[in-house]
Parts: sequence; C-alpha cells; structure tokens
Amino acid sequence: MSIPKSVGEALAHLGWRQVMIDEMSVLQNNGTRDLVPLPSEKFVVGCRWIFAIKVGFNGTIDCLKARIVAKGCTQIFGLYSDTFFPIAKTASVHLFVP
Repeated sequence: MSIPKSVGEALAHLGWRQVMIDEMSVLQNNGTRDLVPLPSEKFVVGCRWIFAIKVGFNGTIDCLKARIVAKGCTQIFGLYSDTFFPIAKTASVHLFVP
C-alpha cells in the first residue's frame, strides 16, 4: 500500500476513503468545523488532505491517517483576522506544575 498522491486516488481506495470520512465526522462532532455562507468581499483559505501510513515495530501497517489542513500560505495580509492556537510543550508545563 502506498500514500495517495491526490484526493481522487485516496477516494478510490476503501481504506483511505473511510479514514477521510472519519476525520470529517470527528471535526463535525468536536465543533471544529462548521459550514457557513461566505460573506461577500471575503476569500476562502484553501485546504488540502495530508495522508500518512503508520507502521508498527514489526513492519506491519498499524493504521492509515488522513488529516485536512488549511493552506495558510493562501492568506493575503490584511484580509484575515488575527488567529492563534495555544500550544504548550510538556517541558513548559512541568515548569509551572510541580
């Protein structure tokens, strides 16, 4: 099995199709993704699928992974609001929590 090079190639394979469906349903259930009408004078930031195969210690395929990510490089300065995603490294948390 190989990593698909396009969405069409991934959708043609039942395993990849299922992990894509699972990813979209997780985003929907978490409230991370919501379909809304696009206001006029606004532009859409594109997205793309990232595929990976997780392999176990003995070389067998553990699972297929599919993630949808925003293409931030398509943003135009001044046409988007400030966004931020808080991330804390484990080492940083250990400094504050004894």
